[in-house]
Amino acid sequence: MNDAGLRQAIEEELSNIAPEADIGALDPHANLREALDIDSMDFLNLVTALHRRLGVNVPEIDYPKLFTLKSAMDYLTGKLNQ
Repeated sequence: MNDAGLRQAIEEELSNIAPEADIGALDPHANLREALDIDSMDFLNLVTALHRRLGVNVPEIDYPKLFTLKSAMDYLTGKLNQ
């Protein structure tokens, strides 16, 4: 999966969790929970949705690596390329 496809997948899952948010205007370095005003359950739903969609297992210890769009893309790219 290329960067554009991965970003689209993450943004679509974020849109499902925070449909009122302007995902296209999201700063790639902003904390997703703060920028989108999502709680810990919403974040867990994001991790679960990304696991289902991409087939990437994200252990709880790695959750902080998904806190921003940029870090999530970097982390998931690494996992997908393994």
